[in-house]
Amino acid sequence: MIHPLRLLYAMARIAGRRLPTEWVEGLALTTINAKADRLTPAQGLRFLFRLDNRLYEYQSRLAKDYGHGDHPKHRLTNYHDFFVAHAIQGERILDVGCGQGQLAFALASRAGAVVTGIDLSLENIERAKALFSHPSLTFVTGDALTALPSGRFDAVVLSNVLEHLPQRPEFLRRLLAMTGARRVLLRVPMFERDWRVPLKQALGIEWRADPTHETEHTHQAFVEDLADASLVIVQEEIRWGEIWAVAVPSDQAPS
Repeated sequence: MIHPLRLLYAMARIAGRRLPTEWVEGLALTTINAKADRLTPAQGLRFLFRLDNRLYEYQSRLAKDYGHGDHPKHRLTNYHDFFVAHAIQGERILDVGCGQGQLAFALASRAGAVVTGIDLSLENIERAKALFSHPSLTFVTGDALTALPSGRFDAVVLSNVLEHLPQRPEFLRRLLAMTGARRVLLRVPMFERDWRVPLKQALGIEWRADPTHETEHTHQAFVEDLADASLVIVQEEIRWGEIWAVAVPSDQAPS
């Protein structure tokens, strides 16, 4: 005998595939509203926020498919422009957690920097090498927590990387000591990006944009993390719910 819930799921899948999109939207909204209206405000919010998180996952996956493997955020937010504007022609840059190489290529091709991109994922590095080629661009597979490319670097890029790490000040201090870098270019998601973020947290619902994040910074927490690593922010923009910043060692900061 088929379990009633399995039968219901099977019917929903068939309806989703065969019914016109606007009908599916109407059925989904009617079902969601009917359920939410029967719950307390806190229960209803938890129910809706769980759905919100699942929808965000689907949106992100389809957005990447829409971009043929390249997430549209690279194009729409223009965060590359910030990094390119603060790179110096000819300087050696280490792009930590370079992903599939989009930003590293922009730094080499647009800013004239000599860039090494490192990422833990072999798949990411193989795709980066397939997509981007430039005389001043190198990609390597490796774990920046345990091993870094040899040589000295003038600057380090951490674009959506710092929030994944549990001991951020310690990592920053070690990174600067091992690379000799005198500037760090950073991009992190903000906790204060949307009122729903602290409300989700208060309700015990996953609140992070990515569940692999160890944290998402308030502005004050970001400043404190950098200060603990003896870094001072010298340039900063807050856009798209993120902090984009250039930081230097405190003994190099302008007075």
